[in-house]
Amino acid sequence: MCTVVPISLTVGANRIVPTVAIPYPLGNPDMSPADEKELRRKLVRKALKALCTEIDGQTVFKD
Repeated sequence: MCTVVPISLTVGANRIVPTVAIPYPLGNPDMSPADEKELRRKLVRKALKALCTEIDGQTVFKD
């Protein structure tokens, strides 16, 4: 999980899951607590899916 995909690509990360923003990678203070919790759950689910997915080389998991 990262906020700056190009850096992750440069350092050779295999599975890259983009997050929200540099100051708040796994959240958004402008959202309600319930909406922010759902956002975090979606990001964690995406990361878990990325770990379970067989890949060949660097892969960015956008959706």
